[in-house]
Amino acid sequence: MRVHGEGGGKTALVTGASAGIGWHLAREFAAHGFDLVLVARSADKLEALASEVAERYGVRALVRPADLLAPGAPRELFDELSRRGIPIEVLVNDAGVMQFGRFHEMSVERLLELVSLNAGALTAMTRLFVEPMVRGGGGRILNVASLAAFQPVPAMALYGATEAFIVSLSEALGTELRDSGVTVTALCPGYTTTRMLDDVPGSRDLAARMPRGMILDPAEVARVGYRACVDGVPVVVPGVSNQVLARLMGVQPRWLLRALGDFVFRRLMP
Repeated sequence: MRVHGEGGGKTALVTGASAGIGWHLAREFAAHGFDLVLVARSADKLEALASEVAERYGVRALVRPADLLAPGAPRELFDELSRRGIPIEVLVNDAGVMQFGRFHEMSVERLLELVSLNAGALTAMTRLFVEPMVRGGGGRILNVASLAAFQPVPAMALYGATEAFIVSLSEALGTELRDSGVTVTALCPGYTTTRMLDDVPGSRDLAARMPRGMILDPAEVARVGYRACVDGVPVVVPGVSNQVLARLMGVQPRWLLRALGDFVFRRLMP
């Protein structure tokens, strides 16, 4: 049975939809009546998600396995949907990677892949899909960033830098589009229990020492992100504790933020 909600048969494209926050965001949009275009590298996981939301919510879900790092992949996806006459009313940019370690010990290739996916692919997807939104007089863009956007993050230096890029781009673009009917939202969760953190040495030990209110569930992050996106909120930080932390980081001197980053760095890195 089809859910009749805010989606009203509109279509949301979700990248990084095979796991983590992206998976939960796709389910959240489906629960509100949005048809879906699901994008990630794992075709089998996307197919399973598509079957679930079709059965539970009665929405259509188109699976498009793609590696957004591949040359021309965003353009190919945009062109295919255009040829098929599938308008995208909501773009959710969730695809991204986290790398942990000392910057000078990582390969140049690995670092550039992070920039290409977290910043480059997001930029390409946003540019391609925002133009028809503007022409049509409305649309929503949700860019998934991180609390790491608000301070230097040693051991995740480039990751934090790309998250700051996402927030800055989202805010600037949202201002440009103020009178167009298109809004841009940056979703900035803190520590969220997803498999992305399995690659961060000591992350589980760190979580055990964190206040419970600062550890986020991806389903709740998705609910907060969905509502902020639909309502056109420019920047949203899920969780009261993380909201307080983000505000504090915004008013602290840079030397103190660096010192806090160093404090965490020394506990994560040998």
